Amino acid sequence: MATDFDFDALRAQTMGAGNDEAVTVNTRALIDKVLARYSGEWTTLRELLQNAADASATKVIIRFQSLPSATVPVPQSSEPSARLRHVLLHHTLKSLVVENNGAPFKVTDWSRLKKIAEGNPDETKIGAFGVGFYSVFSECEEPFVSSGNEALAFYWKGDSLFTRKLHLENVRSTNTTFVLPMRSSTSPVPSLLSLCQFLTSSLTFVGLESIELWLDEWKIIELHKIIAPSIDVKIPEEVVRKSQEGLMQVNSVTQEASQLDARWLKAVEWKPKLSSSASKLSQGSTPKSTPSTPSLRLFFSRLAPGSNNAAAEKAAKDEMALQNSLLEDLIGESSATIFLHVSKANISTLVNKSFSSELERATKKPPPRTTTVALLTASYDEYTASNSTMAEEASTGSEIFKSVLPTKGRIFIGFPTNQTTGLNAHISTPSVIPTVERESIDLNNRFVHVWNKELLRVAGIVARIVWTSEMADLRVKLSRNMLNLGRKDPSKGDIINVLPEAIFLHKTFTFAESTPSSEVGNLVEEGFWTCNMNMSIDILSSRGVLPSSSVRVSTENLGFVEGIPILPDAMVELGLVKRLRDYGVITEITISDIKTELGGKALGTQQLERFLEWIGHKARINEIDSQTVRTLLGVAVGNDEDERDGKVLVLSEMKNFLNVSRIPAEMPVPPSTMPFKFTKKMNKLDLDALGWEDLQMVPWVKWLIENIGGRGDLPSDRDLAHSHSFARAVLPVISKQWDGLSQSSKSTIVELLGPRTTMPTKLGMRKPTESYFPSVNLFDDLPVVVSIHGVKEKFLAALGVRKTIDIGVVFERLMTTSPTAPQQKNGSAKKWSHVDLIKYLASVRNDIPSADIKRLRTTPICLAESPSSNVSEKRYLVSDLFEPDDALRRLKLPILHWPGVYRPSSAEAKFLSFLGLRAAPSYLELIKIMSTSYLTKDFPLRDHAIRYFIENHHAKGYANYDHASVTTPYLPVQGEDRLETPANCFTNERAAILGFGILRKELHIHASKVGVQNDPPIHECINRLVKSPPQTRRNAREVFEYFAGRLNEIDRQRGDMLSGALIVPVLSKYSSLESSTLEKQEYLHHIAPRTCFLGNDDRYAEIFDYVDFGQQANTFLLRCGSKHEPTTTELAALVVREPAKLFAVLELARYLQLLRNLAESWPSLKKNKELVRAMKTARFLLAYRDTPSKSSKVDHEDDDDQGIKTAELASASQIIIVDDVITYNQFKSNLLAAPLEEALENFYYNLGAPELGSLVEEHHNVGIPTRDQNTALKLRKLVQERTRLYLHDFQPDLIKHDGKWIEKNLSIICVQSISLRKSLTGHKSSHSESRSAAINPLNRGFALYITVKYDLFEVSQVLVPLLLNRSKTQHIMMLEMMLATDLHKLQARGYNVQRILRQKAAEAQIAEATRKAQIDMEAEELKNLEARWNESQKASDTRRQHSMPGVFPDSPDHKQADRSSQATPETDQVVQRPRGFFSDIGKRLGLENARHPLLQSGLNEDSVNGRSRGQDDAPPPYTLEDKKKNPTHVQPETVTAPHHLQQNLVNAIQASRAHNSTTISTQPVVNEVKETKSYCDARPGQNIAYVGEISNVRIFLSKTVNEKLNLSATSFLAANASALDLFVSILLDCASVFSLAKKTIHIFYDESGSTIAFNQNKALFFNYRYFENLHLPLVQQRNTATALVYWFVVMAHELAHNLVEDHSANHSYYTEALVIQYFSKMAAKTVGPSTSGTTPTILPTRTDASGSTQGQASRSLLDLD
Repeated sequence: MATDFDFDALRAQTMGAGNDEAVTVNTRALIDKVLARYSGEWTTLRELLQNAADASATKVIIRFQSLPSATVPVPQSSEPSARLRHVLLHHTLKSLVVENNGAPFKVTDWSRLKKIAEGNPDETKIGAFGVGFYSVFSECEEPFVSSGNEALAFYWKGDSLFTRKLHLENVRSTNTTFVLPMRSSTSPVPSLLSLCQFLTSSLTFVGLESIELWLDEWKIIELHKIIAPSIDVKIPEEVVRKSQEGLMQVNSVTQEASQLDARWLKAVEWKPKLSSSASKLSQGSTPKSTPSTPSLRLFFSRLAPGSNNAAAEKAAKDEMALQNSLLEDLIGESSATIFLHVSKANISTLVNKSFSSELERATKKPPPRTTTVALLTASYDEYTASNSTMAEEASTGSEIFKSVLPTKGRIFIGFPTNQTTGLNAHISTPSVIPTVERESIDLNNRFVHVWNKELLRVAGIVARIVWTSEMADLRVKLSRNMLNLGRKDPSKGDIINVLPEAIFLHKTFTFAESTPSSEVGNLVEEGFWTCNMNMSIDILSSRGVLPSSSVRVSTENLGFVEGIPILPDAMVELGLVKRLRDYGVITEITISDIKTELGGKALGTQQLERFLEWIGHKARINEIDSQTVRTLLGVAVGNDEDERDGKVLVLSEMKNFLNVSRIPAEMPVPPSTMPFKFTKKMNKLDLDALGWEDLQMVPWVKWLIENIGGRGDLPSDRDLAHSHSFARAVLPVISKQWDGLSQSSKSTIVELLGPRTTMPTKLGMRKPTESYFPSVNLFDDLPVVVSIHGVKEKFLAALGVRKTIDIGVVFERLMTTSPTAPQQKNGSAKKWSHVDLIKYLASVRNDIPSADIKRLRTTPICLAESPSSNVSEKRYLVSDLFEPDDALRRLKLPILHWPGVYRPSSAEAKFLSFLGLRAAPSYLELIKIMSTSYLTKDFPLRDHAIRYFIENHHAKGYANYDHASVTTPYLPVQGEDRLETPANCFTNERAAILGFGILRKELHIHASKVGVQNDPPIHECINRLVKSPPQTRRNAREVFEYFAGRLNEIDRQRGDMLSGALIVPVLSKYSSLESSTLEKQEYLHHIAPRTCFLGNDDRYAEIFDYVDFGQQANTFLLRCGSKHEPTTTELAALVVREPAKLFAVLELARYLQLLRNLAESWPSLKKNKELVRAMKTARFLLAYRDTPSKSSKVDHEDDDDQGIKTAELASASQIIIVDDVITYNQFKSNLLAAPLEEALENFYYNLGAPELGSLVEEHHNVGIPTRDQNTALKLRKLVQERTRLYLHDFQPDLIKHDGKWIEKNLSIICVQSISLRKSLTGHKSSHSESRSAAINPLNRGFALYITVKYDLFEVSQVLVPLLLNRSKTQHIMMLEMMLATDLHKLQARGYNVQRILRQKAAEAQIAEATRKAQIDMEAEELKNLEARWNESQKASDTRRQHSMPGVFPDSPDHKQADRSSQATPETDQVVQRPRGFFSDIGKRLGLENARHPLLQSGLNEDSVNGRSRGQDDAPPPYTLEDKKKNPTHVQPETVTAPHHLQQNLVNAIQASRAHNSTTISTQPVVNEVKETKSYCDARPGQNIAYVGEISNVRIFLSKTVNEKLNLSATSFLAANASALDLFVSILLDCASVFSLAKKTIHIFYDESGSTIAFNQNKALFFNYRYFENLHLPLVQQRNTATALVYWFVVMAHELAHNLVEDHSANHSYYTEALVIQYFSKMAAKTVGPSTSGTTPTILPTRTDASGSTQGQASRSLLDLD
């Protein structure tokens, strides 16, 4: 329980007692522990140099004074080198003196010098912790300080440090000197090289200008720093100056160059060990303590495989020779100079007050308003200069300046720390907050962490600014060189010249992992990259210094795009470049880059060749897609530098490449073809990948033709139409490829060459068709083709070179007078006839050119037959004539004149047919003949034509024609003197009724040949029907029957269209206004099929149109939407639309029947939401209004004959549903009532008609309850019994509350009188009457009020609305009958009473089984509770034995427990427990008793032991004699175990039995509960003392606790602080229920007794011991329900003592009254699930004569009897 101590109270008690004692400090131990943090080398010198810098010193002199060796004598030689060597090897250090010329110490400086942990308050200084000076104690015991005219000496007294101060008079020196006598006289002289390295790094960032190091009389090294004037660095606008958290901002940046000069003795370079080893080696011996090799590196290099041992041995010998030469002249001097580049940023801090105060709390000084961040780098020029100055002293010079040169940058906090920066640059941040030892940066403290992170980010910003400045300088240098050479663009040589400097800068600013904390480098790098929204930085490229986003990395040689900025290869693998590539800032060359570059300038010849080879290869291997290829070619332009005029090649216009196997390279090619010299090194796959095609023959020839006659760029000697030699060169090329050309290509070439003079003949250039083969020698003056080598004959023939003489020549020379023709008598020559011409042409048919054939076809050369015997002189085209045939002659067609027999199989006939001679007329020609002959009345010709058409329908191909496309009428129509087209006449004679033509009957068998259909298209029929509906019933019947025969063609869409068309003729009657008799007359009109009905229905004949056109015609109307009778939805729509008309036509009875039909169809009607909305508002519902007659009296309400009952139409909202006839009779004159039919009432209700009960407001006036409530009890039992029977047959959705709900929520109260006043909502009328039953709601449930003589009907009236969702009169009467009828009579009337009774019996059995299961569960719960109790008590014993204050292992109780371990087995359960606090809790809880077998049978331990325990149960006496009798420390008494009490309660419940039961009555077993006799005894109030308070509740402790338990008040409160706090919260919750003040509640604790609480002078006291034992574990688990109820009842008991002092019946009454009155509030506090899962145990009380509250009694608090 130690974790629950109230330490605040304990501290307050401690501060109130005892004396003040100062805390002592062991100063020596403190300094030693502080110095243990300083693990770095030269810590003392670092702190002293920092103090000098803080004092604005410019020069520091360091002197080491040595002591001679006691064992090695001083050498006799007076040579300085020998003496210095002796000092270095054998002297020890005596003291260290450090002197600076800074400002003398002030009073505050002297004061702080004597204080530890009081740092420099100046925020601009580095010191913060006040422990830096005390690092001198690592070297000496008693340092001495002299500054100005004052001196201070430190000395020790034991472990305490003291000082003494002296004021010096007449001292003019202002220097400050620190004298440090060495603690040990054996300290060797330090390594001079390491010390010099430290001193050189000390000058880097501090304000010192000069440092001298002396060893005795020798000046070892002298360092000087010279700083050049600073220059401002422009901060780029895009750089964000503010840090990430906004705490710091870069104001300005300056750059300065500093020169560091060093001059040192060669002794610094001397390595004593190597030199001594060398000397011994020269003497042939190897020392044991010195390795035989000059260094470990040489040693391991020998072991390394493949190492060059000879080179290593040579290096070792060279090193030894160097050391030997140095040894000869140790006092010789060397010098070196380095140049440093420092960029310093002025930083302003922007911290708020809260952050500043937190930082000041951590560092003991406020953060500076301004600070600096410096970056030390070695620029390339300075680096080169430094290397040149150290050329002679390269080895030692580089070693001395090793820590200065930023080869591995470090964080400087004045001096270098162990933390690296990750850059090759040092970073000085004097305002960064280090750890105490100043070797690393503090990144642990919350606010210090934020401050340091911001400073490191600012360092990254400064690095970014410096990088930008350096690259700007590089850009200027490069531009200056180009300007001097007169170039605008940098050359490769220019870039190579500045490349080393660029690489040097990259290495300087390459970020690596920082050590030991990687976070430092990450923060600097974060600031470097994030200070600019653009990640790009300036870098060197092949085009100069450009933003890195514009620079590309080249992975291959792209010599054709020299303008793209390429990163030099030497820079690709640099760290900064890798980071840029990781960030995606620098990418490889993209297609977009190449495109941009190609679009910028034209490519030369070599560049163009390289570009084509590159893009072709990339395209072939799919590295770039076709779209990209087109894009690049679209922007590329090349210069053909070999051409005299520098021909420009636009690659976007290139479509082809030249294949020399097809077209020789010397031939001219089109401009869209890439010249062969650019593609000769490329393979065909690469060229194909570019999207270029092989130049084909056709385009080439076409281009040649387009350029003839000087129209193009070709010279005249390359004109194909005019150059004889060029034609002879081109034609063989074409002929060579002719066989491989497609037919279309051949045709194209023929079309290109044929019309032009491309054929070389002996008469010059001629067209091919005008040229002849050499074999044609009929005439000497013919243009015959000259001999061309390699030209194929078939090629020339295809071009049209003639093998026959031209037909025109034939016409000219042969059709006129033939020289060989026989002479006529008149001397004229004989002419050829067309028959002779045909015979000649047929003989040479295969050689006739196509042009001649065409001419033959278009020239009239033949004669036609004449009806007379003479031959007509008119000549016809061959295609205008028909073969000589009698059938064709009968058709009066022009027939070819052919003397003799015409044989269709002869060569002449075939040739004529080839020229177009026709064997039969066409389809349209026949139609024209038939149509024309009808008009001219040439009927024989028409009949011949029809017969010819039918007979030759398939032979002549007439069946292939589309008859529907014929627009010329030629078919005769039956019964009419007119013609029709095949599409407009039909064979079905019934279609004539719609006006369609019918084919002549004798042609019906040939209807399919002439393309005539049986019926016209259905859509056309429908259109005609709609346009011209039938006008008579007979006509309609015929039309509808015709359509009925074609129902399969009327699809749903056409049916829907017809359903709304006005096509049905009907006769309607109307009243003539002109007639005085108002007689009804009939008139014809058309309606849509969907609005008429078939057959005859007397019910709706006057409302709807009924028609009947016969069974067949009606089937058509059914398909169009007609119905035999209207649907309910249609009726509903009509009645909503025209209710008055319908009511007038149907009259009351039929209208009422219509409403009944609608009510039956409500399930389907309600799906139509729109219709339902209309029905709810339409005035179509029939309602009745009862108007009382003037002669009737008001009290004649039950007489149905009284008054006038009228029917009218109204909307649903205007009608009420009579659910209470009596109420209706009282208000009926003001109401419209629905018909008293259940179906109609439901229908009206669904439409929104309200029930009468919802409009009636009832106001009950209930009298006072009667004394005798037996009537109410009997009625309640009856109602509960009959309710289940009544509701048994109702549907679940009709039941509002079932029988179980009635049992729980309905109470019945008998009153003296009940009056009822009814009023109607919206009306002023009201009605009052007396009633015998009324019901009113309560807070929970309902109350039924009845009079002594109640009426079961009125009872049923008020109960039915509570049972059912809708109450009706029959439901009320049914309930009245069930309440008034005996159960057996109900059974006789058919009610299934037995089944209900059996069900009730089954429910009783289930309830009994549940009750038994609950008892078993409670028994199991008791068992578990007992087990948990035993475990908790054992744990409590053990915990209290070891953890309670006052119990120690050597205490008497502990020893007694050890001795008791030897007890007998019979007493192990009691004696062997340790006797600590509450050690006998098991015994007092009765756990030991529970183990005794006799106790389990109901006997207590006293009966077993044969003695009474009545005396032990009394309260313990409070006398001094008791202390004497019990001198040992007793343990606190425990309370009765809760499971014992719960078992008593369960036994009491189970022992209950029915009156007059035949079962044997057995007295229940009762576990002993000792608190029943004295748990409210007030005697403990006389023996308690105040020990403290918690939450204004005072705590008291028994005065005997300290004596008996060895427990003090302080230890009690400390041990039980948290538990007492829980107890207080429980009591205060209970007190809030009674509205008790906190000051009335008190807590006490005693070690024994059974008093739970007591009331002393109206002050309430409650025992903590009972809470601890009973409820603490549960409350700690947040299960407070049990504790709250328990202490609530106890508190009520004690409050009752404020009224009655003793435990009398009055006290019991008031106690129970308090519990009843306030228990609802208490229950509200305990609402919620119990954590333990058990029901809270309520411990009741009982009354006895002792005047105190007795806990855990068996009597109920709420027993009012």
